[in-house]
Amino acid sequence: MMEFHLDGRSGVAPYMQLIQQVRQALRLGLLVEGDRLPTVKEVVAKVAINPNTVFKAYRELEHQGLVTARPGVGTFVTRTLTDQSLAAHGSLRAELRAWLDKARAAGLDGESIEALIATTVRTSIEEST
Repeated sequence: MMEFHLDGRSGVAPYMQLIQQVRQALRLGLLVEGDRLPTVKEVVAKVAINPNTVFKAYRELEHQGLVTARPGVGTFVTRTLTDQSLAAHGSLRAELRAWLDKARAAGLDGESIEALIATTVRTSIEEST
């Protein structure tokens, strides 16, 4: 079952963090059609968040056509976001892990690694457009 994590330093609203995490899990094939999301009560207990925030995130995911709520049963995935690139994820993940090990060995902390990745992705996207 999916577990949510909130980053209070990210500057991203908690409900958006939940939405992003579900969308990422759908894109990576970690959630598939028919999977049940954690109940609002489970999310509230795990991440100490207001139930209305979880409801808002789940409502938005439902509006996007990704999940459907079944009263008394739960919220279930109705559509995935995976594509043909899913087959390449395993080898790419292994290469990324090796790169992360190198970055840590070079003395970079988590925040520095995230900053380096984010700016490199942004620059790469800008250069390719």
